[in-house]
Amino acid sequence: MVDAMNPIISVIIPIFNDAARLGKCLMALSQQTYEKSRFEIIVVDNGSDDLDQLKHVLNGYKNIILAHELIPGSYAARNHGLSLAQGEIIAFTDADCIPAVDWLERGIFHLRQTPNCGQVVGNVRLFFSDPQHPTVVELYESLTAFSQELLLQDSHGGATANVLTWRRVIDQVGPFDIRLKSNGDLEWGQRVFEAGYTQVYAPDVQVLHPARRSLSELHKRTVRLSGGAFDRLIKPDDSFIQKQRMFARLLLDDLTSPIDFVIKACRSPDLTCWQDKFKVSLVRLYVGFISAGEKIRLKFGGASQRG
Repeated sequence: MVDAMNPIISVIIPIFNDAARLGKCLMALSQQTYEKSRFEIIVVDNGSDDLDQLKHVLNGYKNIILAHELIPGSYAARNHGLSLAQGEIIAFTDADCIPAVDWLERGIFHLRQTPNCGQVVGNVRLFFSDPQHPTVVELYESLTAFSQELLLQDSHGGATANVLTWRRVIDQVGPFDIRLKSNGDLEWGQRVFEAGYTQVYAPDVQVLHPARRSLSELHKRTVRLSGGAFDRLIKPDDSFIQKQRMFARLLLDDLTSPIDFVIKACRSPDLTCWQDKFKVSLVRLYVGFISAGEKIRLKFGGASQRG
């Protein structure tokens, strides 16, 4: 019998070599205010090196399905999770996220209260490893990472660290594009938008996400995002002229957006001293350089990376 008040939810979590942080995610899910018997958790391993550690983390939790997807990429893993999901509602988060205790309850509320809702994009709140002594990269991330409301406004999508939708929406618009190593959530969201569904940003649907701490972590993220943007926006079927124009546009954005960021950093109330403003501005220049270099590499035949 279908429970209209408490529909079944399938929470899909892709994972790649991140078993330690997955434990915190699962602990938060075990404390949800939503009825425990009405949601399942599908963890999809995407080729992790230590499966024994992953299985150890999963041990003791109920309603968890462990699946494996050999095709590299989180979107391939999510699609595999979708093939196993029994829920009327699909909730996406990541292994390194910590959902709020009312995450599912609030997400369902917005899905139901929004007419013709196709997607709820929730708030991703960053936290520092040591709040009293954040690194420069953490400060930079606090100004740039997971701007879910802006992503929804500008790209009609949101990061799958915090997205909920109806299964029927996925059945209509299709699953994720496994060709993409990044930006697949935005590409999928664009299809939801084009299908005529309403998309809503819900600040009270919250997950926590650790800010990246080091330049090496930021470098990996930048390479992944740059490749995803390149693959999403420069399509194989586009004409030669279209490809050149989009490539030029992407490079121009890498060169000009640091200027806007410097202005934003100088005005930010979260940065209390000029030393921090200067350092995060240098980090943004570094990111622009890495991003542009990755796009040039892809332009001349390189393959995008998962980061």
